[in-house]
Amino acid sequence: MPLDETARQRTRDMLRRVRWPVARRLGVHPWGDERSRLRGPGLEYADVREYQHGEDARLIEWNLSARSDRLFVREAQPDHGLDVWLVIDASRSLDWGTALCLKRDAAGELAGAITLLLTRHGNRVGALVFDTKLRRVLPPAAGHRGRLALLARLEAESSDAGPAGATDLAGALAHAGRLIRRPSLVIVVSDYLVAPGWQRAMKALSLRHEVVAALIADPREGEIPNIGVIHLEDPETGAQIEVDTTNRRLRERYRAAAAEQRRQLLADVRRAGATALEISTGEPVLTQLVAFLRRRQLERRPPARMARA
Repeated sequence: MPLDETARQRTRDMLRRVRWPVARRLGVHPWGDERSRLRGPGLEYADVREYQHGEDARLIEWNLSARSDRLFVREAQPDHGLDVWLVIDASRSLDWGTALCLKRDAAGELAGAITLLLTRHGNRVGALVFDTKLRRVLPPAAGHRGRLALLARLEAESSDAGPAGATDLAGALAHAGRLIRRPSLVIVVSDYLVAPGWQRAMKALSLRHEVVAALIADPREGEIPNIGVIHLEDPETGAQIEVDTTNRRLRERYRAAAAEQRRQLLADVRRAGATALEISTGEPVLTQLVAFLRRRQLERRPPARMARA
């Protein structure tokens, strides 16, 4: 769902005060301000090495050279841009929502906020859209125009549900591993109501890239209210079931099973080497994203030195 002008301005104002903390050194192309994997002219100290004849004298580390019988030069890690890839679930299970919006709308709003946050620092953002199979690959784009074009194509690809069938998250992750050659930030947006087997593909992806698993959920997926006899239908397979929600034991078993499923999902994400970003349709998406980014910034902050006794 596209944001109106008021929501878009509110998004810009909130995101202007935060930054996506990237844990790894992923910057690989010029004109960005993320930490680079390469060494060269820059401000962030990396190492020193012995001076080679003909090098620029301005690179000499004079403090160290003065304490030695040789000349040393200072090496730094310059600021470079990074590639960001969104792996977007467009399956039928996202057409569900009992709170503020559908899960599909929450996923779209999250993708819009992420692109706005990351493209402003010289990064490039691309996307893979999938459902029962890989639907589309959108190459990375940079800048304001590139971002708007990417969001328009994402909206066109993921606004309607795909064919009936099981969501192939494992296949999408495996394709992403083959496609994305440069070390990148990969954000997988899905409700993760999929068959097992994606864990191994995500673990393989996280060996080379920094992976964030964005988990889209609805409050009613965690518990069933007492609203009488209802008919439920699986949006991906069409299977139906009749449920008597007045049964207290049934509601308790459902709540316990949902809590165990969530616990297992978070454990699988951690074991795969990814970071979980939980998004609920019961709260504003932007508020949850900003809270996640601030927590990550606090986690990355080095501990304060203990005062001497």
